Amino acid sequence: MNAPDRPTTLEAFKSQTVGSGTPALKAAAPVAIAPKAVEARIVADAPRSIPASPGDEGVGSETFHTIDRMREALTGQFSGGVSPAALALALFDWSLHLASAPGKRIELASKGARKAARLLAHVAAATTDRNTGPCIEPLPGDARFTAAAWRKQPFCFWSQAFLLTQQWWHAATHEVPGVTPHHEDVVSFAARQYLDMLSPSNNPFANPEVIERAMKTGGRNFVDGYRNWLEDMSREAAGQPPVGAEKFVVGQDVAVTPGKVVYRNHLIELIQYAPATGTVMAEPVLIVPAWIMKYYILDLSPQNSLIRYLVGKGHTVFCISWRNPTAADRDLTMDDYRRLGVMAALDAVSAIVPGPKIHAMGYCLGGTLLAIAAAAMGGREDDRLATVTLLAAQTDFSEPGELALFIDHSQMHFLDSMMWNRGYLSSDQMSGAFQLLKSNDLIWSRMVHDYLMGERTPMIDLMAWNADSTRMPYRMHSEYLKRLYLDNELAASRFMVEGRPAAIQNIRVPMFVVGTERDHVAPWRSVYKILYLSDTEVTFVLTSGGHNAGIVSEPGKPRRRYRVGVHHVDSLCLSPDEWVERAEVRDGSWWTEWAGWLAAHSASDAVAPPAMGAPARGYVAAEEAPGTYVFQK
Repeated sequence: MNAPDRPTTLEAFKSQTVGSGTPALKAAAPVAIAPKAVEARIVADAPRSIPASPGDEGVGSETFHTIDRMREALTGQFSGGVSPAALALALFDWSLHLASAPGKRIELASKGARKAARLLAHVAAATTDRNTGPCIEPLPGDARFTAAAWRKQPFCFWSQAFLLTQQWWHAATHEVPGVTPHHEDVVSFAARQYLDMLSPSNNPFANPEVIERAMKTGGRNFVDGYRNWLEDMSREAAGQPPVGAEKFVVGQDVAVTPGKVVYRNHLIELIQYAPATGTVMAEPVLIVPAWIMKYYILDLSPQNSLIRYLVGKGHTVFCISWRNPTAADRDLTMDDYRRLGVMAALDAVSAIVPGPKIHAMGYCLGGTLLAIAAAAMGGREDDRLATVTLLAAQTDFSEPGELALFIDHSQMHFLDSMMWNRGYLSSDQMSGAFQLLKSNDLIWSRMVHDYLMGERTPMIDLMAWNADSTRMPYRMHSEYLKRLYLDNELAASRFMVEGRPAAIQNIRVPMFVVGTERDHVAPWRSVYKILYLSDTEVTFVLTSGGHNAGIVSEPGKPRRRYRVGVHHVDSLCLSPDEWVERAEVRDGSWWTEWAGWLAAHSASDAVAPPAMGAPARGYVAAEEAPGTYVFQK
């Protein structure tokens, strides 16, 4: 499964002209990155400091900053990447204001007394009538207490007491007068994590499903669960994928749509997929996936591959496969990802399929990067794009959802120090944060199922892909968090590209934007805000599912639906809730909606499929898809 890493280096490609219409370097011999060049770049990018006063002596301030960074990086190894200072500030803010709010404390005492009385009344009723209904129901999506066994005593009492306690703590951590909203969210999140850990569903002596399983198996479920735990721990320590992932081999079981690598630089491989129809639409499709994970989420198994679906609809499809960066790539910037990624790929597609404009699609971080590139192109009257499609991609980060819990100035400085130490953000840090956002589904329910019930969660292609994670370079990710999450530069038209602002208003081509209902990474209400920023026609789709499963939504999948509405330049701006009320609800996959939209924005005449690559222009189709970068560990 592993393939050798290509001996390409960063500086060899930065010396080329990329994004100007001139083909970039197609292959490079091993070239060492000059330390002085890197040092000069770091110095050039560093903030200007106040000149030292005459007589100042001693070690420079950067040395002292390095000591602080080293201490924070060491602390991060024990705190799981969470800044203790950020958490302490939030707790201090909340506790101080709660102590200064007697009205709020009286309200909480009153709520606690009412909930206790409500629970006791439920117990009294249940002693005389076994069919007594619960006094409180779990929140939507909480499946911990749905089994019939939880309706029996004493398990019903335990679950009801827990849910009432959870409700009380929600009130205790919200609407405390004077607390900073971000600190309120952090404290509420921390309280929820602690309560979820103490849930009776996680206790083998309080979970009726576990007890029933133990009685049926004679306790063998605990033996099997212990073996599962040992196997998982040993695999994690050895850096191996989870059990079952070996059934989904890249290039054999997933990422198998036929194609060729037609371009490679230090950061990307560009794959051109072989046609599956006798004629194709004139306009090619360029896909920009997120670099936080491997590209093949869009080319999973043949039955749920979006790339294969597009090829089957008569499109010429190109897709970027990102390099998995190492510590040597620590100084890659966001603009490097734009130039060596999106713009270099556009140059290649324009050379291989000259003439027609290009349908560009970006997913998650790739969508945000594509929006930046398209906005910069619009400001320079670069008209190579026919349309822009954004899947679960944010352009306004003012309300980014629960992921913002891990992003404030204190946490950002802490995370920056950890990335500075390693040269990249590691995959385990990213996956840990995402798992905490949905701890019930991704942590506790799995532990109960695999370790207490002694069963194994069946591995599917999407789960195997999710375990095939990547890293993110220090400087790029630091810029991304600061410029977009903290400062929201893109929405404010302050994100500068080559000396000019990349304004979303400069994107004048039609846009197709998809949000997913249960997205915890890019909440759909945040994705929807592009309608407030753009001055072009936007078709907005809200589909069922989450950040990944909502996008991998092939036709024929049961219980799928989506809402769709078109926002014209002269349309009124609606709030997200108003849009939901007015949007048309349709059953099925949004893929069919997008395919029809692409066809409507393409030339009516079909053409013969283009050749694979363009050897005369330096784009040689020499290697089979999925290439080599996808195998980098």
